[in-house]
Parts: sequence; structure tokens; C-alpha cells
Amino acid sequence: MKKLGIEIKQDLNDYGSRVNRLVDEFENHIHAQLNENYIKSTKWSDKLADKIAEFGGSWKFINIFFAVLLVWIVVNTLSFTKVIHFDEPPFILLNLVLSFLAGFQAPIIMMSQNRQAARDKKETIIDFAINYKAEQEIFDIQGHLHRLEDDFSKFRNEVRNELSEIKDLLKSK
Repeated sequence: MKKLGIEIKQDLNDYGSRVNRLVDEFENHIHAQLNENYIKSTKWSDKLADKIAEFGGSWKFINIFFAVLLVWIVVNTLSFTKVIHFDEPPFILLNLVLSFLAGFQAPIIMMSQNRQAARDKKETIIDFAINYKAEQEIFDIQGHLHRLEDDFSKFRNEVRNELSEIKDLLKSK
């Protein structure tokens, strides 16, 4: 009896792992299609915006930007570099450059974020569909389990009844 229970558990584990593998394969296939569609439908200007947003949101950008600002301020404030001063304090040219950078960088990053949000929305819908399908499979498995339990319960009752009949027959002889 225990052996049958172990076999059933093993079959259920195998079935569950097969369902998980199928869901993973389906999800990977869908994500690959999404990436392919994204690459095909994205214009070069959108790809450029994505690259700018990727660079603008990195530590590399922050470090380079900090170094440029530091060099700018040092070159324009030290007395022995007076010959090459091009933007003396209060750094009006630097303010103009920073305003220009912020004015162009913000909309480019927002364009990239909007495209990424649209892509994330598509992925979310697909993930929902995959999860829904997996949930349907789980309900199906549960239905099979309930039917197996009912069948096994009926079988067990039949065996008990037959055993009691056999005992009664043996007692009567």
C-alpha cells in the first residue's frame, strides 16, 4: 500500500515538474519573441535614447560627470591657471551647460522609460496569461487527485466488504 502511495507521489512530482518546465519554456519563448519584436520595431532614434538613458543612469556617468565638474571648477578658479580661465566664478557658462544637459537628458530618459513601461506592460499581460494557464493546470491536477481519492475510497470499501464477506464465510465453515 505504501509503495502505491510513493508511486503516486512520484507521478505527481513528475507531472508537476513537467508542467513547470513547459511553463518556463513557454515563458522563455514569449520573452524571446518580445525581445525580437522590440528590436525590429524600435527605430534608431529610440535605440539611441535607450543608450543615452542607460549611460545617464549609471555610476560611470556620475563619475565622469563629477570629474568634468571638478576639472572645470579647478581650472577656472586657481590663480596659476588664470591664463586659461574660460568661465570664472560664478560659473555662468557651467550653469548654461548644466541646464542644457538637464533640458535634453530628462526628455530622452522619459522617452526610454515610456517605451520600457509599454514593454513591461506587455510582459505583465503575458505573465498573467502564463500564470492563469498554470493555475488551470493545477485545478486540473486537483480534479484528477479528487477523482483518484474517490475511486480509491470506493475500492477500499469494496475490498473491506469483500474481506468481511470472506471472514463471515470462513467463520461459518
